[in-house]
Amino acid sequence: MNYTDQEVKMFVEEEDVKFIRLAFCDVFGRHKNVSIMPTELDRAFSEGIAIDAWSVEGFDIDAKSDLFLHPDPSTLAVLPWRPEHGRVVRMYCNITWPDGTPFACDARGFLGRAVDAAAKKGYTFRFGTESEFYLFRNDMEGENTGIPYDNASYMDIGPADRCENIRREICITLEQMGILAESSHHEEGPGQNEIDFRYCDALKSADDAMTFRSVVSAISNRNGATADFSPKPVEGKAGNGMHINFSVAKGKENVSFEPVVAGILKYVADMTLFLNPSKGSYNRLGSSKAPEYISWAKENRSALIRIPAASGEYVRAELRSPDPSANPYLAFGLLIYAGLEGLENGLVPPTAIETNLYADGEKNSSLAKLPSSLKDAAELAQTSEFIRKYVPEEILSSYLKRAEK
Repeated sequence: MNYTDQEVKMFVEEEDVKFIRLAFCDVFGRHKNVSIMPTELDRAFSEGIAIDAWSVEGFDIDAKSDLFLHPDPSTLAVLPWRPEHGRVVRMYCNITWPDGTPFACDARGFLGRAVDAAAKKGYTFRFGTESEFYLFRNDMEGENTGIPYDNASYMDIGPADRCENIRREICITLEQMGILAESSHHEEGPGQNEIDFRYCDALKSADDAMTFRSVVSAISNRNGATADFSPKPVEGKAGNGMHINFSVAKGKENVSFEPVVAGILKYVADMTLFLNPSKGSYNRLGSSKAPEYISWAKENRSALIRIPAASGEYVRAELRSPDPSANPYLAFGLLIYAGLEGLENGLVPPTAIETNLYADGEKNSSLAKLPSSLKDAAELAQTSEFIRKYVPEEILSSYLKRAEK
């Protein structure tokens, strides 16, 4: 439900809300929040709530240390795992300097500008994610033992699949927060799971991706497990992907995928630093169905971008390289800008590759590859005209510095 400022105030008063979490993420997509009391809600909406920029990684870009959080009332949601009496709610925020100037490292603001740029040209981008995660058993002290929650494999059922009740509770919790999961199942790895979401507009989809991670972590911990979203939690086993499904409409009609796909394929190597931002990301790519070659296809799961079998409103394209360490706001924003480049410049994608790219070996030698390391990805981003055109220097600098560590 899209609440207004006034409706949020009424909800807080009528529903026994005692804490309001103002949520945001750092430049790398890690969830952050500060809790305020209901008495501070008027000030939050009218002026914003100050935070210390120097204490958030990637935000320490200036001698000034004060930033202001401005809650978006349309993102109001109750946190169902918190007590019913003295409820806790959450709103996502945009971030500014004290004078109201947008903060360059606000990833949510970056995506908002990309959405606006598309809207000015008449386009609407929609996204849905397929996010994977591992569950590991906790010890008596609640610490991660590193032991997978089960030894089940792809789409197994109970009793082999011991994660099913946790997935069920996650999906119910998400539904209570207004987030619709389409499906869930056990993945290939021991203790590995996947939950897929129905597509929606870009900003809500990115907010939902952030909420998903916090819900999974909270529900897993309540059930004696630790959720791990890292790209390659278990050596020799399947990695965690965050496949991004997308569609583009002009008015009420979907546009042709080909120019959008062409734009993304043209710039995907340049943006890989943001789609796969950790060293472990490159242990995943090129193995266990994670793509390596820059290619596209109809239904072929070994391709970087595939067009899944579907009809009507469910027709979409799927980018298979990103992993859950990516900041969804930056990832979606970059895909919008690349798609717009393809649409505005009439780009044409290369010939679709319908053969199994994992099996053909030397036959793939003519295909370009994704970067093979974080260092290579950083070098491509640093010299990319596309990245420098769209990504604020302050965000790029933070990612380049991390890649050097």
